[in-house]
Amino acid sequence: MPTRQPVKLTKRAVDALAVESGDTVVWDRDLPGFGIRVYASGRKVWCVQTRGAAGGPKRFALGRYGSLTPDDARRKAALAIDRIKQGLEPDPPPAASEPTVADLAERYMEAHVRVNCRPATVETFGRILRLYIVPELGHLLLPEVDRPQVSEFHHKLREKPYQANAAVGVLGNMFRLAEAWGMTPPRRNPCRSVRRYREARRERFLTPGEYRELGRVLDEAEADGSVFPSAIPAIRLLLLTGCRRNEILTLRWDDVDRTAGELRLRDGKTGWRSVPLTPAVEAVLAGIPRTEDNPWVIAGRKPGKRLGNLDAIWMRLRKRAKLDDVRLHDCLHSYASRALALGEGLTMIGALLGHAKVGTTARYAHLARDTEKVSAARVGGSIGADILPPGAL
Repeated sequence: MPTRQPVKLTKRAVDALAVESGDTVVWDRDLPGFGIRVYASGRKVWCVQTRGAAGGPKRFALGRYGSLTPDDARRKAALAIDRIKQGLEPDPPPAASEPTVADLAERYMEAHVRVNCRPATVETFGRILRLYIVPELGHLLLPEVDRPQVSEFHHKLREKPYQANAAVGVLGNMFRLAEAWGMTPPRRNPCRSVRRYREARRERFLTPGEYRELGRVLDEAEADGSVFPSAIPAIRLLLLTGCRRNEILTLRWDDVDRTAGELRLRDGKTGWRSVPLTPAVEAVLAGIPRTEDNPWVIAGRKPGKRLGNLDAIWMRLRKRAKLDDVRLHDCLHSYASRALALGEGLTMIGALLGHAKVGTTARYAHLARDTEKVSAARVGGSIGADILPPGAL
């Protein structure tokens, strides 16, 4: 392959280079090892050649003339020659791009939430990330997220205080793990000290009359087939046990231990727990058809599958019962309310509902006080009839 005398590789000089056939390399006069290969087709490619630390010469193409200017090619050549002499690859590895909030969200879901959390929590956190965090903050690099930015994000969700607080809680946990994973250097968590909104705790309890009306609607729906059949016993079990929705929907026939007289919940909110198998629960279970190819108590629409959700069915049933403000979760609150009315203490109610902390059951303390007032009035009235003057009561 013919070569030419070195020249200073400027734009004018390179434009003037041409060969009639084959190709040739023209080396730069000022930077040894920097050159350009010229082809008869007119194509020109920048290149370098120098001796590496391990010995023999090494040649490397930098890029096409036109894509790289002479000045850019010269700078790139100087770096490549220096790296080759050090025994390194001519091209430095591309700098790792800094992770964004969206990158962290993806890793958080895959490496933490899906590994450590229950299915309901996976669904909840995934929805928070998908609806709030990623659309608003996903494009930001992790170092760009600071406390004022998180406060502004929180403020934008002020009309949804529960979701706003939950989103900041998830984001704070993400940044805590980002530091542990080495995705961000140690620093103050940007979610720390962001003041949460006050959440109005919503409590709705079914009255005896509402229980009867709901029972009537369930009977009607079962008779006329207006809802999916397995949804009826699922709702009855929720009302009779104080269990959570997923605890009933994930119940298997193997979890029904008639010998021990209990339901064994594998996916309870606080882990594994058992629920007494009462006569009322037994009556509901006895009315559920069982097939050998389906292990689930609450069967789904497809063979071998369980029912995935009750929300749509519940909304239809509660509308028929004129209970439009009653959520499915209020069945649990109503169970606790009825237990208090029957004289059960908060400790026992906490055990029945599977509460791991006493403070969780404390939300029903005001109901306990109401029950105490009724009991005190009944006891005081009885004694008062004996010790007070006639007509005092």
